[in-house]
Amino acid sequence: MFQRILIANRGEIALRVIRACKEMGIESVAVYSEADRGAPYLDLADQKICIGPATASESYLKIPRLISAAEAADVQAIHPGYGFLSENAHFAEVCRDCKIEFIGPPPEAMQRLGNKNEARKLAKQAGVPVVPGSEGLIESDEDALRLAKEMDFPVLIKAAAGGGGRGMRVARDEASLLSGLVSARQEAESAFKDGSLYLEKYIEQPRHVEVQLLGDREGHIVHLWERDCSLQRRHQKLVEESPAPNLPDKVRKAMCDAAVRLAKTAGYYSAGTCEFLVDKNHKFYFIEVNARIQVEHPVTELVTGIDLIKAQIRIAAGEKLPFAQRDIVHRGCAIECRINAENPAINFRPSPGLITRWQPPGGPGVRLDSHAVAGYRVPPNYDSLVAKLLVYQPTRTEALACMRRALDEFVVEGIHTTIPIHRDIMRLAAFRDGLVDTTFIERTWQKKS
Repeated sequence: MFQRILIANRGEIALRVIRACKEMGIESVAVYSEADRGAPYLDLADQKICIGPATASESYLKIPRLISAAEAADVQAIHPGYGFLSENAHFAEVCRDCKIEFIGPPPEAMQRLGNKNEARKLAKQAGVPVVPGSEGLIESDEDALRLAKEMDFPVLIKAAAGGGGRGMRVARDEASLLSGLVSARQEAESAFKDGSLYLEKYIEQPRHVEVQLLGDREGHIVHLWERDCSLQRRHQKLVEESPAPNLPDKVRKAMCDAAVRLAKTAGYYSAGTCEFLVDKNHKFYFIEVNARIQVEHPVTELVTGIDLIKAQIRIAAGEKLPFAQRDIVHRGCAIECRINAENPAINFRPSPGLITRWQPPGGPGVRLDSHAVAGYRVPPNYDSLVAKLLVYQPTRTEALACMRRALDEFVVEGIHTTIPIHRDIMRLAAFRDGLVDTTFIERTWQKKS
């Protein structure tokens, strides 16, 4: 097992890894930018190292500085968390070249799955259904127009690299296709240094369901069941839960089995997530693989009892999975609300600043993953996530009641947060009945704001 791990990330996920290391008897090294200097969670690490200015490209995305910090601290491994360099195959290769273990999948698997177009090819090879779309990258606007007409509008323009909804546009006619190609290409080039695009048939009002995977270096791969992530805004998830409501067991099993087949075909190990769209007839389509730990991983931890961060670390250290598929039992219902420093009343405008009051919820069945405290200043430089509020109960009805109670207890002052919109969501009949889809917020909420 490793003696010392560097965490190449910040905020909530950095604290999550620090805590896992402490429980495993591993020393943790936290890195931070000037914007995060003085953040309270840094004091919980065994060592902390400044890696540059507030700009992410000069700190958390600067590979030479991260490697220098890792070598100075004499670590055996680096945990990338999520976001930043977590799905950067080049970073994983540099770690390997420097004899530092990358706590994640091998770079070869990241390359195969990180490019969505290549991942589609692998999915087809593994017999996993994919959304109808272009067989390769879009070479020209004329090529895109021809394909869109063959598939019938609407179509979805997608960046081949990256994720998080960036480089993605819905085109409902020729004019929106041509303008969407320009803006998607520019956004993808800026975000991922790769402006390549492809087209998919746009599925109207789908659900977004993902399957959590774990695999070891011996080739043993298991799924840890599914999470429903349908409640989104501009492709950014707001609420996640497990099990997916109103999903037939036959579909659930077929989807989970398909995810395992794809991971095996790709030679995957570590934690990862296979994402699917599910249409109104419960037909599912593969869309992408997130070759990293997900923001919403605690949902799966609650319903399976398996610590995914510790599992990642053990796999990276060469240990075999201590369980088989038959040993993984799904119990109860877990729901997560992402609490962001945003103002829902003003089109979710970012709301960085000083937290003057922080009164977190508690009680039976409540889990709060957060690096924030009263007196903490939320910087404007990074993602606006400040907390993940989770509940776990035997049934979904009880979980919804618990989440409503926890949200009512949660008080944050000094900045705006998304707590108010979550309170409203948890009281919606459509959400209570499991009838939401990925367009629900845009179709209903945006009209109110």
